[in-house]
Amino acid sequence: MAGKDLIRYDLLVQDALKGVVRRVLIDAAKDGLPGEHHFYISFRTDFPSVRLSNRLREKYPQEMTIILQHQFWDLIITEPTFEVGLSFSGVPERLLIPFDALTGFFDPSVQFGLKFDQEGDEDEEEEDNAAEAPPPPAPIRGAASEPVELKQPKKGPTPVAKKDESAKEAAAPASDQTEEKPAKSEKSDGNGAEVVSLDAFRKKN
Repeated sequence: MAGKDLIRYDLLVQDALKGVVRRVLIDAAKDGLPGEHHFYISFRTDFPSVRLSNRLREKYPQEMTIILQHQFWDLIITEPTFEVGLSFSGVPERLLIPFDALTGFFDPSVQFGLKFDQEGDEDEEEEDNAAEAPPPPAPIRGAASEPVELKQPKKGPTPVAKKDESAKEAAAPASDQTEEKPAKSEKSDGNGAEVVSLDAFRKKN
C-alpha cells in the first residue's frame, strides 16, 4: 500500500506546468504568436484577484474560455498573473488573470493541452480525473462565437464503462456526441474576441 504523499508532487507538477504557460505567454508578448500557434485559455472567473468587467462577470460567474489568436493587445505577464486586452462584441475589455485561476490551456495547432485542478478537490478525485480525462480535441480553426456560459466543473471521478459495455458504446450512433460540440460558430469580423465552451477541450471517443 502506497504511503501518503506529504511532499504533494501533484501540486509541484501543476506549478511547473503553469510555469510552461507563463513562459509561452512571455514569448508571445515579446515576439508574437509563431506560425499557426494560438491558445485557448480557460480560467475561473470567481477566483480571487481575477479582474474583468461586471458585464463579463455576470455572463460568466464561474468559468470562461478566451482565445489568443488574431485580436489581442497589451499582453503583460508577471510572476503571479497575466493581463490582456480583448474585444467582446466590439467592446474592448481588459482582463487580469492569476495563473492559479487557470483550469485549462490548449494549443490546437500542435494538439498540446494541459488541465489544471483547483485546490480543495479531494486527492483521490484529482488522481482519478487526471488518469481518465483524455486530451481535448482540436477546436474548429477560425471559429468564433459569442460568449457562452460554462458549466461548473463536476467533482468526482469520471465513470468508467465496464468492459462488456465498451463494444456497445463504440457502436453507438454519433448523435450522442453532438451535444458536446461548441456553440454555433459565427464568422469573426476581425474585432471580436473568441470565447468558446470548455466542451471544446473534450476528446471525442
